Amino acid sequence: MAIRKLIGKASLKPSYAYLIEKKREGHEFTEEEVRNIVDSILDNEMPDFQMAALIMAIFFKDMSAQETAVFADEMIVNGETLELSHITRPKVAKYSTGGVGDKTSMILSAIGAACGVVVPGMSSPDEDFVLTVHDKLSSIPSFKTKLSLDDFQKQLGKVGCAICEHDNRISPVDEKIFKMRQATATIPSLPLITASVLSKKFAVGADGLVVDVKWGNGSFLRDIEQAKQLARTITRVARVMKHRCVALVTDMNQPLGNSVGMGLEVLETLDFLRGKGTEDMKEIVLKLGMEILRLAGVAGSTLSAKQSVERAIEDGSAYRKFLEMVRAQGGNAPWLEDPSKYPMPKHVRKLSAPKRGYVHNINAGMIARGVQILSSTASGKVDPYVGVTDVKKVGTQVKQGEPLLMIHYNDETNLDAAIDYLRNAYRLAPRRPNPPAIVVERVA
Repeated sequence: MAIRKLIGKASLKPSYAYLIEKKREGHEFTEEEVRNIVDSILDNEMPDFQMAALIMAIFFKDMSAQETAVFADEMIVNGETLELSHITRPKVAKYSTGGVGDKTSMILSAIGAACGVVVPGMSSPDEDFVLTVHDKLSSIPSFKTKLSLDDFQKQLGKVGCAICEHDNRISPVDEKIFKMRQATATIPSLPLITASVLSKKFAVGADGLVVDVKWGNGSFLRDIEQAKQLARTITRVARVMKHRCVALVTDMNQPLGNSVGMGLEVLETLDFLRGKGTEDMKEIVLKLGMEILRLAGVAGSTLSAKQSVERAIEDGSAYRKFLEMVRAQGGNAPWLEDPSKYPMPKHVRKLSAPKRGYVHNINAGMIARGVQILSSTASGKVDPYVGVTDVKKVGTQVKQGEPLLMIHYNDETNLDAAIDYLRNAYRLAPRRPNPPAIVVERVA
């Protein structure tokens, strides 16, 4: 672990008003100006109102790949960095913009490690949609979602993967910028998303990065063209930074997999690693997994990468690696090895189809919100074991009264409110719609 600090700051900084005006007029910042911006934000020298104006100017006028790369580099060197050169295995991180029912980070961490790739999984809430991967893993009793940088580094060397919450000593300026982006409705700023992602992933020792950019009603990116542009921006800037990066644009207009809910998604992860995954999960895990192995150099061709991913699941090595990671982070539960011991909620209720037809549209975001409401108990605590399963997918034919999904709950306090969201998430039609393509575009 190391910390690098900038040396020799400019003796005369341009005014913040000048920098705001320069970007407002669409001009490019110099390296020194980017350095001054990052320093000023980190040191709390730039007033909030001018920081907000600057971020808004960047939002509307964008930044070039070179500007964004310098911005990301400056965010890295102004914080701590992990030095993983003593780990000889290739190191590839995975980033997702987050989606409903997305278990791929848990699954791919295990598959990558089982195939000889170190997968550093330090992530922030902006990488998830409603339910974070930390929420899901925290459903495992005693699982530690927070690791010290030393423990994180040691676990990567020993196990090959770790999933924990972002440490604010890594790219500390990003937290300040992200809060301002939230306050100024500039979250979708492509250069700021890119700088945030790349600074955090490369600061923890990753040599390469595989990106899953999700678009649709179950993601914060609702426009497919914006998702494609983000994928292109991230890969382009990563190349400028001399890092390897591949991005897939994937569909998130319906939940991924069979379940939505904290513990239920961990349970589905375990089932998947035992070879029982749904078809949509198999497709996206296979394609992302192949990208990780090829980027890491442990597979020389598409075919060998495909075979390695499939073998890691078939021979149980990925499942065992996931259990090893969970135990290394303190997790312990009998249902990790015996699904029948999962603390299933006391009650189950089907969400009935109101008429005969085909599932034409699903609002995945509404399903996530329904599950979030369902998990809120009368005592104010969160029930990590509730959620929905057996989710009918777009294109499925259903009869009137047939379940669109199954609702698992313990507390009826918020049941009706949750059901309203779940019911309104589905739209049926008399004709079968064309099934959506899971992977829309690959950018390298």
